[in-house]
Amino acid sequence: MSARTIGVGLISVGWMGRLHTRSYKSIPERFPELGVRPRLVIAADAVAEAAQQAVDQLGYERCTTDYRDVLSDPDVDVVSICAPNFLHKEFALAAAEAGKPFWIEKPMGRNVAESVEIARAASDAGLVTAVGFNYRNAPAVSHARELIERGALGMITNVRTSFLADYSSDPQGALTWRFERERAGSGVLGDLLSHGFDLATFLVGEIDEVSATTGTYITERAKPTSANASHFSKSAGGEMKTVENEDVALVIAKFASGAIGTFESSRIAIGPRAEYVIEVYGTEGSLRWDFQRMNELQVSLRSGENYGYTDVYMSPGHGDFARFQPGGGTSMGFDDLKAIEAALFVESVVTGEQKAPSVHDGLAAARAADAAERSAESREWVALPR
Repeated sequence: MSARTIGVGLISVGWMGRLHTRSYKSIPERFPELGVRPRLVIAADAVAEAAQQAVDQLGYERCTTDYRDVLSDPDVDVVSICAPNFLHKEFALAAAEAGKPFWIEKPMGRNVAESVEIARAASDAGLVTAVGFNYRNAPAVSHARELIERGALGMITNVRTSFLADYSSDPQGALTWRFERERAGSGVLGDLLSHGFDLATFLVGEIDEVSATTGTYITERAKPTSANASHFSKSAGGEMKTVENEDVALVIAKFASGAIGTFESSRIAIGPRAEYVIEVYGTEGSLRWDFQRMNELQVSLRSGENYGYTDVYMSPGHGDFARFQPGGGTSMGFDDLKAIEAALFVESVVTGEQKAPSVHDGLAAARAADAAERSAESREWVALPR
C-alpha cells in the first residue's frame, strides 16, 4: 500500500525549525504504521539567506521571505511555527484562518490573552494542533504516568518540579528578544516552567491555584551586535539595556486532586546545565526523573525490599523507546523526543483525533504562568480558571 503524502510548510528556519524538519523526515522510518510520507514543500524566513538554506540544506522544494506564501500554498497540509514568541500570535491566527493544522512551539503566546486567542481560533477552525511539550514524550515520563495511573504510588501527596538552566548565567550574554517583555512576555515562567507546568499536569492533573515570587538578578545586558545572536551569544559590546523579565521563579501550587506542589526555575544557575526534574510523591511510593539522565527513572515503592530508590533503565516496552534503540543502555536523545512529537501531530492530522499536546494544553500552561506572575506581583494566592 502506498504511503499518504503530507505536505509540510515551515515558518522560521532556525534551530527549532531545522529540528522540526528532521523530525518530520524521521516519521516513515520510526513510525511506519502511520503510512505517511512527509513532503517538504516550502519554508519561510524573513532572512533570505536562512530561507535559502531550507532548500539547499534541508530539502524543501522552495522558499520565501513571506510566511503568507506558506499558508496560501495548496500543497501545504501542515505548518510548523518555529518563530520567536512575539510572532506566534500573528502566525497561528493566520494559520487557523487558512485552515492549516499547525505545530507551534511554547510558550504559545507572550501572555495568557494571546494564548486564549490562539486556542479559540484553532477550535473555531476545527483544527487539530500540537504544542512543543516534548519532555512528556520521554519513555521514562510515559512509564511514570503508567505507575501513577495504576495506583502504584498510592494517593499523590506532593510534587516537586525544578527547571534549572545556565544558558543566561553569564552577565556578558547578549540581550536578545528573550529578555524583552514586549517580545518574549515573561522570562523563565514561560520559557522553562511552561514545560514544568505541563509535565506536572500530564502526570498529576489540573492545578487549582498558585502562590509565587520571582526575581531578576542580572538586571542589564548588552544588545547584540549581530542579527544572528541567540540567548547563548556573547554581547560583543553593544549598548546596555534593562532586562525586563524574571531570571528566577518559585511557585507553590495546589492541585485539583488535593496534592500540593512546588515549581522552581532559573536561567542563571551555575552548575546545572539543563537540570529539568520532576518528582512525584505518594502514600505508597515516589518517583524522580531528570532530563539530564533522560533514559532513567528512579522509583521507590513501599512494597519493595527497602525504601531507597531503584534506577529503572529505559528499554523496549517503555513508551516509544523501541522505535529508536534495540535495547536498554543505548540512549535516546532530545531530538528523538521531537520526532515523537512530530508523529503525534501528523497522526492527529491523519486520524482527526487529537493525539499531540494541543493548543488547550498550551493554554493551560499559559494560565499557570500568568497566575504565577499575578501572584508574584500581588503577593497573594491566585486561582486558575477551569
